[in-house]
Amino acid sequence: MKENQHTEWKEGWRDDYLRWICGFANAEGGTLVIGRNDGGKVVGVKDAARLLEDLPNKVRDVLGIMVDVNLNTEAGLAAGLDYLEIVVPAYSNPISCRGEYYYRSGSTNQMLKGAALDRFLLRKHGRTWDSVPVPHVAVSDLDAKALAYFRRQALNSGRLSSEILGEADAQLIDKLHLSEGRYLTRAAVLLFHPDAETFFTGAYVKIGFFDNNVDLRYQDEVHGDLFTQVNQTIDVLHAKYLKGWISYQGLQRIETYPVPEAALREAVLNAVVHKDYAIGATIQISVYPDKLMIWNPGQLPPDWTMARLLGKHSSLPFNPDVANAFFRAGKIESWGRGIERIQKACQLAKVPEPEIRLDHGGLWVTFYFADSTGAPVETPVETPVETPVETPVEKPLKTPARIIQMLRQNPELTLAAIALAIDKSTSAVERAAAKLVQSGQIRHVGPTKAGHWEVGSHIDTQTGTKP
Repeated sequence: MKENQHTEWKEGWRDDYLRWICGFANAEGGTLVIGRNDGGKVVGVKDAARLLEDLPNKVRDVLGIMVDVNLNTEAGLAAGLDYLEIVVPAYSNPISCRGEYYYRSGSTNQMLKGAALDRFLLRKHGRTWDSVPVPHVAVSDLDAKALAYFRRQALNSGRLSSEILGEADAQLIDKLHLSEGRYLTRAAVLLFHPDAETFFTGAYVKIGFFDNNVDLRYQDEVHGDLFTQVNQTIDVLHAKYLKGWISYQGLQRIETYPVPEAALREAVLNAVVHKDYAIGATIQISVYPDKLMIWNPGQLPPDWTMARLLGKHSSLPFNPDVANAFFRAGKIESWGRGIERIQKACQLAKVPEPEIRLDHGGLWVTFYFADSTGAPVETPVETPVETPVETPVEKPLKTPARIIQMLRQNPELTLAAIALAIDKSTSAVERAAAKLVQSGQIRHVGPTKAGHWEVGSHIDTQTGTKP
């Protein structure tokens, strides 16, 4: 016999054990046995008849719940020794013990505080953190560009009708279940507000390059709405942190990164969608010469294990309203297949699958680069010209070429975002972009906040000029 999430043994009764009963009531229920030692042996309990009468009343008066208290007599070697079993049902409403909340997890009884307490209380009332209303935020405060981007993506995905997407912003927000009465929810602010950090500390992504665990060489931060954070994080990683290798298949130039783009995008999406924004910590991406690590301050669903997370499982997003918006935009699936998609992308690219572990209050996803683990590196198809088949990028592109390259990958990027990605000042990027516009190589279409860039197909991205 062993103690577990449903069983606790105590040699004698103390009023302090009301906390254990509270923990069982808030979790899955359980039995507190009075009269057994830590080894499970019956040692008997004094005044069993008095406790049989007093305990139900004490539990009712302090916790406000009803429990069954059963008197049992041991047979065999411990014949004649009495012990009590306090059977506690699981309660759908939160139960407190003198103003404090406890929760049974495994064989421990934990007092809930801070963000953990908030999550517990919301879950007991059928709510999630991202569905809570936020006062003093109106639809007019949201970013028109972020809403326009969502409309384009949702239209392309086919997961929202053109009729819904054509409605006014307030009606669209309501159809996405991102409002409650006259208030917007936390999910709406995260998804579409230009500065969600005003309301939620740490709602951004931090990226750093390390030579080792001590020496940080350079870093960046990605702010804005969640859609912008995902797109810009991928752009910054490719432009500044991950060394791309160029190969040629015939006359076609091929760029290969140490982490497959599909796997990297899925990992960043998972981190942003499932982050616990109540904690106040940022998503942190650490890049080393031999690996890339993503730390997401989030938690597994109650009673989930790592084995369940890594195996076939149903979709249970930490922020379901945020996840629904990303699903409608075609960015994620709704079947709990994120990790499976990451693994599949790595298998197709013939690179190591990432290591996934729960540690330090969050989830780690670590991509090891192929050459750092000894895994074979694919040899590209040889080209007919007498040049090395695979050559690392050595000569950096000039600013105009970098602008053109990034706008081809993501026409919705702002000049400020490009400046961040290529580590140039915003004014330098604006000057270079103005020259490109004057020469007819790029142009901006639509309003300033909701438009996009067009790049001429004749542009040479090696020089940033017309051939």
